[in-house]
Amino acid sequence: MNNTKPGSNISRIKNPQKQGVSWRRNFFWLLIILFLVWQWAGIEKQQLTLSYSEFKAKVRADDVAKITFQGDRIVGDLKKRPIEQKPEQQQTPVRFMTTSPPIEDPELIALLEKHKVDVHAQSEQGQWWVQALIGIAPWLLIIGLFWYSGRQMQQRLTGKEGPGGIFSFGKSKAKRFRQGVSNVSFDDVAGLENAKREMREITGYLSNPEHYRKLGAYIPKGILLMGPPGTGKTLMARAVAGEADVPFFTISGSEFIEMFVGVGASRVRDMFESAKKEAPAIIFIDEIDSVGRARGTGLGGGHDEREQTLNQILGEMDGFSPHEAVVVLAATNRPDVLDAALLRPGRFDRKITLDLPDKKARTQILKIHSKNVPLANDVDLNRLSGLTVGFSGADLENLINEAALMAGRDNKDQVGMVSLLNARDKVVLGGKREMILSDEEKKLVACHEAGHALVASLLPNADPLDKVTIIPRGRALGVTEQIPEEERHNLKESYLRDRIGVMLGGRVSEKLIFGEISSGAESDLKQVTSLARHMVTHWGMSDKIGPVVFRRGEEHIFLGRELAQQRDFSEYTAQIIDEEIAALVRDIEKKVAELLKQHRPKLEALAVALLESETLEATDIHAIIEAKA
Repeated sequence: MNNTKPGSNISRIKNPQKQGVSWRRNFFWLLIILFLVWQWAGIEKQQLTLSYSEFKAKVRADDVAKITFQGDRIVGDLKKRPIEQKPEQQQTPVRFMTTSPPIEDPELIALLEKHKVDVHAQSEQGQWWVQALIGIAPWLLIIGLFWYSGRQMQQRLTGKEGPGGIFSFGKSKAKRFRQGVSNVSFDDVAGLENAKREMREITGYLSNPEHYRKLGAYIPKGILLMGPPGTGKTLMARAVAGEADVPFFTISGSEFIEMFVGVGASRVRDMFESAKKEAPAIIFIDEIDSVGRARGTGLGGGHDEREQTLNQILGEMDGFSPHEAVVVLAATNRPDVLDAALLRPGRFDRKITLDLPDKKARTQILKIHSKNVPLANDVDLNRLSGLTVGFSGADLENLINEAALMAGRDNKDQVGMVSLLNARDKVVLGGKREMILSDEEKKLVACHEAGHALVASLLPNADPLDKVTIIPRGRALGVTEQIPEEERHNLKESYLRDRIGVMLGGRVSEKLIFGEISSGAESDLKQVTSLARHMVTHWGMSDKIGPVVFRRGEEHIFLGRELAQQRDFSEYTAQIIDEEIAALVRDIEKKVAELLKQHRPKLEALAVALLESETLEATDIHAIIEAKA
């Protein structure tokens, strides 16, 4: 009988042994509760201990209601509480206890009869079980606690402990998806044709391993999915699980690590053991760089918990027998930090790179994510894909969702092109800020953005303009946006120099119009410095430095301290690099200043138009420039 709820991704099958463990756990807690109740009842029924003389005095004072002889003890009830009791409790009987002297008192019985005390007698042997229970109950609880703990430890060592046990922190936290549950297939993954071709081979082997074995082929043990965030690595793994129709175990790399040493390695062993029992199966480790970083970097010694977990993963992948159809998928956006032993053949044999989608793939992704969105007739997804260069699949999904939210906020029944374009601006530029600028600041921002726009229009290798706005968005007071006409994978020096020139256009225009510069170019200068440094130290675009790559030292935080990796060049070389970067930027700035001085009327006309309209599209900008030609 299948007790799995419809739509559940994780199988839940009743385990008689687990039910037995649960019953014993409940019984153990029941004993503790009974002991606490018994202690509470004993406290509530506290007895007064009286001397024999005090007892006889209370009998003479008619304070004793009844007594019971229990061997050499006398137990009874007082008619009223002592004086220290509260007034409303004066008539509540109080238990007392006294011990009779070894010599028999012949006057006691007569005294009790005289004051009409109710007398009872009970053999001492009748209370032996009560005394025994009081004496051994705490020891029974202690012994039961040790028995329970030892049994749980034994079940942990034999791998039979339930997931909720007190020693289950060494168990794998991987989620197991049942066969046929995943509704994601390769049709839901747009683009990435090369990656899907590689993965179809894996799903074919898992679906029919005997066919490949007859040909003498064996499946790769590990497949590493590499790519920027949001490119669909996790989606690809889910599609593999859906296509192969085999058990699928998924876990994040950070879930292996705990505060206890050895827990990560224990979870790795448990996860691989579970997958081998259900082979053919797939194990997916997301963000594997959290445990798979290169060893010996100085961040922790050989007994570091992260390194022990990595060593266990390496050992488990080496331990696969040829007949074990278990494939390990792993995803990371930092393949450069992974340990070399993890990447060698026999571990992760295949490395599949998932790049950012091109225009055709972006169109397909937009169609997939807008499948359940009512689109208006004016929507052009092909045009939208051209305006989203550099977007990942996750970014495009977010764009569609933002457009739907905007349409709902405006009480529209359909999502139109205006909503999609506004959503794109919000994703790229940030949301509009309700910020009041003075007239002087508006003029400064308009001049700054007009400088960017004019330089982008005049330089031959710069990306085409899309729009310019002086409405504060995100963290910027104004934005000049450029859209590349094509995907760029190889950057020429002329393009890079013009790109730096566009970034410097705002600062140079401020100096030209107002005679001084402001702090508004901080973000531009950061990008200029970074790009110029790469040109000099990474791309060999400096005649003085030459075709050499110089790596800068990187800083890491470990145990609250900054650990800096030493750079691989001397102080003399560093000085030359700094001089070349400064010379490169100054040379481009000088040419931009001459260009803007030559076309100053166009610059002033663009600034005035921005002050009036606040936002100018590319057609408006070109019309103003041509009018002043």
